[in-house]
Amino acid sequence: MSTLQETSQGDRSAAEVLAWSREQVEPALRAAVASLPPATRRIADYHFGWADEEGRPAQADGGKAIRPALALLSAHAVGGTTEAALPAAVAVELVHNFSLLHDDVMDCDTARRHRATAWTVFGLGPAILAGDALLGLAFDVLVASGHPARGEAARMLGAAVQELVDGQLADAQFETREDVVPAECVRMAQLKTGALLGCSTALGALLGGGRPDQVDALRLYGEDLGLAYQYVDDLLGIWGTPAVTGKPVYSDLTRRKKSLPVVAALASGSPAGRELALLYGQTEELSETDLVRAAALVDRAGGRATSQAQADALLAAALGELTIAGAIAPASTELERLARLATHRDH
Repeated sequence: MSTLQETSQGDRSAAEVLAWSREQVEPALRAAVASLPPATRRIADYHFGWADEEGRPAQADGGKAIRPALALLSAHAVGGTTEAALPAAVAVELVHNFSLLHDDVMDCDTARRHRATAWTVFGLGPAILAGDALLGLAFDVLVASGHPARGEAARMLGAAVQELVDGQLADAQFETREDVVPAECVRMAQLKTGALLGCSTALGALLGGGRPDQVDALRLYGEDLGLAYQYVDDLLGIWGTPAVTGKPVYSDLTRRKKSLPVVAALASGSPAGRELALLYGQTEELSETDLVRAAALVDRAGGRATSQAQADALLAAALGELTIAGAIAPASTELERLARLATHRDH
């Protein structure tokens, strides 16, 4: 059986850890997706970057795959193995991509990972149904694993999915509300992103044989990291470079999205915050000039600095949970490096 200790002495960078994780997880992920009916599999293969629009093999960007990496490392952090945690890693990546397929439809996003989103290629209905198929497949992978804790793992994943959906629903509702306050926005982000990252680390620890207190502590590590990740994601949704993020410039502002930095700016009570509220309250589409102005106003009202400060505070809290969990080296070191990468990234 492969253990992290056999493959690393804790000297790998975060990028090397993610590459190692993809190497471990992708064969099992591809095998799971291959079990789907042909029409659904074609959309999934395209979305994962394994095929082009015609179904021909491709090697497009498949994303960071941080969730499966967290699952594998969390298993090692409690003395478990890659093999034990592999079903968890595959399951959380399937759920994540279910959410991306649906999110692209909900947000009308036309680009992801530097190419056209699945719904723009195959249609709205087929993309939604492909997402549904990935969600069902995630539970099948856990149940079929034969792991003694598979029932608990499936319930854990189900609870995380419910929270993720609740967060996505709140996010969508915020776009038509003018009275969103920071506490609501933070709670939305905890559900939308924190729940699945927390589930990733908890599932890895559970299938890795961790004690209940270790599973709980690693869940909190993942949840704190997830909220920090969303803060950074929202910053990139305004100031990210399209060539790096794979998304259009000012994509969140174009939709008047009530993201964490925007809500912080709107709640600042500053002149810049009030001007931003007027811009966001316009009924007509925001022009390129408006979008540039809106980004500057979010910055001037403190939304950018506040969000980065919150991400840094959450990073510190997450690292504290690693200590509480008694995470063992080298996994503890590499979990720390992944957390630092996730909160200081450009895509």
